[in-house]
Amino acid sequence: MTPALGFSRSGLLNRRINQPANQVLCLHLAFSSASPSPSEPSAAGGGPQTTIREGKAEIFLDESNSVFYNKAQVNNRDISIAVLRSFILKRHEEYATRSRKAGTKDTTLSEQAKYKEPKVLEALAASGLRAIRYAVEVDGIGEVTAVDNNEAAVEACKKNIQHNGSLASSKVVPHHADARVYMLMHPKEFDVVDLDPYGSPAAFLDSAVQCVADGGTLMCSATDMAVLAGGNAEVCFSKYGSYPLRGKHCHEMALRILLACIESHAIRHKRYIVPIISVHMDFYIRVFVRIFTSASTVKSSPLKLAHVYQCTGCNSFHLQNIGRINSKDERNIAVPNFCPTVPEVCSECGHKFVMGGPIWSDPIHDKKWATSILSDIHAMREAYPAYPKISAILTSVSEELLEAPLFVSLHNLCAILKCTNPTMVMLQSAIRNAGYQVSGSHVDPLALKTDAPMSVIWDIMRCWVKLHPVKHRPGNHPGNVILSQEPKLQAKFSKVPQASVTRKSPRFMPNPEKYWGPGTKAGRHPKTFQMNNNRN
Repeated sequence: MTPALGFSRSGLLNRRINQPANQVLCLHLAFSSASPSPSEPSAAGGGPQTTIREGKAEIFLDESNSVFYNKAQVNNRDISIAVLRSFILKRHEEYATRSRKAGTKDTTLSEQAKYKEPKVLEALAASGLRAIRYAVEVDGIGEVTAVDNNEAAVEACKKNIQHNGSLASSKVVPHHADARVYMLMHPKEFDVVDLDPYGSPAAFLDSAVQCVADGGTLMCSATDMAVLAGGNAEVCFSKYGSYPLRGKHCHEMALRILLACIESHAIRHKRYIVPIISVHMDFYIRVFVRIFTSASTVKSSPLKLAHVYQCTGCNSFHLQNIGRINSKDERNIAVPNFCPTVPEVCSECGHKFVMGGPIWSDPIHDKKWATSILSDIHAMREAYPAYPKISAILTSVSEELLEAPLFVSLHNLCAILKCTNPTMVMLQSAIRNAGYQVSGSHVDPLALKTDAPMSVIWDIMRCWVKLHPVKHRPGNHPGNVILSQEPKLQAKFSKVPQASVTRKSPRFMPNPEKYWGPGTKAGRHPKTFQMNNNRN
């Protein structure tokens, strides 16, 4: 196929790879390659059609917006390809392990037991770009089924598949169907199910968890962040069965709400989830989970879910699991937990608590898997148009403390006390010197994920204020109440080696372009406003 771009992509790619450059510039150049360019003449005999190239795939741009496309989702598609590659390698390893345990060779295995290339379902395909990239860029992948309920999208998908040559045509199979009905009609058939809706995935989750094969992967996005981050708590409860709480940790809480929702759908069918990685990027969240079947394991689901009690004054939060293990019962069956461990008012500032959740309280990442994906991305950086962005995110993910749900914000702590900010290294050192673990978060550059209780965090801040006094303010402000108490812990701010991380690569990348965000929904057109210069 003749390249449709008006410049040499290989030359640009070689310049990006071989010459050290600013990471922001590299990110901008990568996304510039996705800009529209003229291609072959249209079938109707008009002018040349406009195409978009991303990775090894090229699609026709629908200028009428009847088929959805958003180039900002290149981050989403790149990280999905990285996880899919890792999943295929994992399946090979698991198959080899089962074969060794069975003491057999491939030639003696039954047809059902033989290794099969994983089947992928893209449930909301739109232009088919994601499905085509899976087919032409991921080695060892099986059939990729692209489903959409929009007839125009299915026709565009067929056209794009044909445009990308024989490999895409042999792998990608488009279908015009309602994704919910299609998934219900194909239970446990697909090794990978990809859900990337415009808005909430809630309506698709019950059928999706039934469609994934045992040990398969569900990739799920949610872009309704105003709902998940606490802007519309009642809507969040109606869609996801959980109350969000506002705070600096709202985006991580959104991830945990989505995971809890997927788990709640899975356990109804005697299935459960195991998170691979869960990320917040740009304007959306995306989770990658494996789904297994076990009637006994689902009984432990209450141990993975928790309610969150957050103070309305100082934003201190406390988690309490829904279930607990009865130590007197040898069967280790989860039973209802006791009453809340928090008092009626906050012991730090005297304000009341609000309750949120339930949320997923278990780890949201598999650190070994995250590290492996990151290594593969580094080794194949030329294959990812959004390499700087996804590399930065996965670097932060691989460094996160897994046993610490949610986080506190450095600026938020200091804003409540109206004090000067300690450096991140100083505060992390104080927490480590107190005997606790601490890390950053991929969600917020000022986040502190730690297993230290809130009482320890506030004692450290009281010690900081003693070293850097603040002006006394009248009134019953939460900061005044906190500082009126003497610290029970004497904090040590001396630097520890673990508190400073060598910055070989950035953790947070800026947007490469202006207006980098959600695209206009298919079938809609951006509103335009005319300026009236007449002055009466």
